[in-house]
Amino acid sequence: MRPGDALRLAAGALAHQRLRSFLTALGIAVGIAAVVLLTSIGEGLHRFVVAEFTQFGTNIVAVNPGKTQTHGASPGIINTTRPLTMEDALALRRAPFVSAAVPFVWGNAEVEGGGRSRRTTVYGTGPDMPTAFRFRIRTGRFLPHDDPTSPRALAVLGAKLKRELFGTRNPLGRRVRIGGERYRVIGVLEPKGTVLGFDLDDAVYIPTARGLAMFNRDNLMEIDVVFREGTPVDTVVEFIRRTLTARHGREDFTITTQQQMLEVLGSVLNVLTFAVAALGGISLLVGAIGILTIMTIAVRERTAEIGLLRALGARRRQILWLFLGEAAVLAAAGGGAGLVMGAGSGWLAHTLLPDLPVHLAPGFVLLAEAVAVGIGLAAGVVPALRAARLDPVEALRAE
Repeated sequence: MRPGDALRLAAGALAHQRLRSFLTALGIAVGIAAVVLLTSIGEGLHRFVVAEFTQFGTNIVAVNPGKTQTHGASPGIINTTRPLTMEDALALRRAPFVSAAVPFVWGNAEVEGGGRSRRTTVYGTGPDMPTAFRFRIRTGRFLPHDDPTSPRALAVLGAKLKRELFGTRNPLGRRVRIGGERYRVIGVLEPKGTVLGFDLDDAVYIPTARGLAMFNRDNLMEIDVVFREGTPVDTVVEFIRRTLTARHGREDFTITTQQQMLEVLGSVLNVLTFAVAALGGISLLVGAIGILTIMTIAVRERTAEIGLLRALGARRRQILWLFLGEAAVLAAAGGGAGLVMGAGSGWLAHTLLPDLPVHLAPGFVLLAEAVAVGIGLAAGVVPALRAARLDPVEALRAE
């Protein structure tokens, strides 16, 4: 039997039962579409998170108060945990490979200016923040290098906050009230957008010491250490650990590199992607059962045809591959339709919800189609073997 003849026989058999073939292929198509769509969303989320973190650069190490890892110790030991202070940030700045150590504290407060008021996020930060996090100044300048313990009452507005309070007017030199205290506006930032749910444009930036006083805190919430390109991150981490341990008397802080944050988020997103893809896999399983069913019925209905092919000289291997080919064609057709449905659904979802990150990975597309064909072959093995093992004489008698 020539390959062309086998292909025509397979296509004719599938076309003869159009509705049954269509419904079986539809089961595969729905499964593939679900896998493609869900994995595209998962891949889009992964890329979105990576882009959100790396937009500030990849040479930042965060230091937070408190130790996240616990160790066995007697409960009678007195807790000597010390808060992170401005002095800690200054000490970390002294290393030659550290370009900036930005102290952070934040909270919400009422901001009044231009005859309007708005409750927004207030960041107490240092003068090196634009350099560390790649912020650009639209007008004016950022916070100057004042005395860290008693800085002047100066403020820098985010792009959105400036628009909400002053509209198109120039706010430079104007007075605003933040948390009931008067500040002079010296700069406006370029739009930065939203990062992991935080709108950096709808915010005001003031000196760290004034932020501590405003929120009645005696400790920093975070110190971000920016190191120079080419410096091994392990060297930076060891320097931070050694410096703060010497100042605090113990390691009562947590050091987190960007790589660690990305690994944690990546593992969470990978689990999420696997879970949603598994849901699509259930549809693929249903489609496989459909192929198994239709091929089993086809063998029973075409027993006489199989006997005739055997009587005309077709070998068992050719009968086997004939039915396996039908199953593979059915699954491949369903898989191709599923790819179109999945890609189209992803495009439609991104069009209707522009903020939803969707990325169609070619690797997932090829894998999904390969899985579809593999499912067709696996589901068609048993019926194909049964067809190949039929006795020609007994098969002809079935007519």
